[in-house]
Amino acid sequence: MSTVRRAVEAPAPPPVGGVLWSIAGDIRGLLMLPAALVLQVAHPAVGAGVDAHSVFRTDPWGRGERSLRSALLWVYGGEAAAEEGRRLRRLHRTIQGLDTHGRPYHALTPANYAWVHATGFPVYRHGLRLLHRPLTEAQERRLYAEWLQVGRILGIHDRDMPATIEEFWPYYRAMLGELEATVVVRELVATDQPVPPPDRGPLPLRFLLRALWPVILPRLARFRSFVTVGLLPPDAREAIGLEWTDEQERRLRRFARVVRVVVPVLPERLRYLPIAREARREARLSGPDRRAR
Repeated sequence: MSTVRRAVEAPAPPPVGGVLWSIAGDIRGLLMLPAALVLQVAHPAVGAGVDAHSVFRTDPWGRGERSLRSALLWVYGGEAAAEEGRRLRRLHRTIQGLDTHGRPYHALTPANYAWVHATGFPVYRHGLRLLHRPLTEAQERRLYAEWLQVGRILGIHDRDMPATIEEFWPYYRAMLGELEATVVVRELVATDQPVPPPDRGPLPLRFLLRALWPVILPRLARFRSFVTVGLLPPDAREAIGLEWTDEQERRLRRFARVVRVVVPVLPERLRYLPIAREARREARLSGPDRRAR
């Protein structure tokens, strides 16, 4: 396939000024991302693939950074979005094996790959209600349409994704019946897993974190677990079998109120992650027809 033909056929990223454009690069997305990951790996096939092939245990900071960069490129990458989707498919070609039930899996099996993509929509929807504001019906439909566009960037065929919100929710509820607390789920929500101090960033900061890590890690682990489980949609949390109390829910809502007040008043350089911030700047410079909202 020629470069010209590939460029013509490459799916475009979600539109500038759309729902994802406003929320994907917002720092609140960092709070929602772990919940989406847990929902993905609660599927036995996906969990088995991550358990056997991912470096999240040996290189957690690098793995997290690469995952975040990839997800931001889907929305803000322009022409690079489709290439990132192709790169991910190449990366997943060799990921296969048996899950804990002895069933064969392959990462690119349409049902498995589509579920990894699908998890973003319910997590965004639930997380935005708490950390941002509830979406209107029109915004929710727009978000779903944009999420379908992300699926196309990832190389998922339309036939493998529910075409509308009305089709999505029966699919989602059916998938909840297949979820379980896999080994990877348990590790992602545990508070006692060994995690090395960050190995990137300014050298003085890394030295400081390394010295304070025995004090910081237990508190960070408890916060990570709390936010991860709390920002899962309640029906998904129940399907996986993760405990959540009324007191935890009240604490989460208090935390969310603070986030809703503080984040919107932050300057853009603090509110948006670098890839999103640069894309928004370029959009503003390109003219009023593509001005970021």
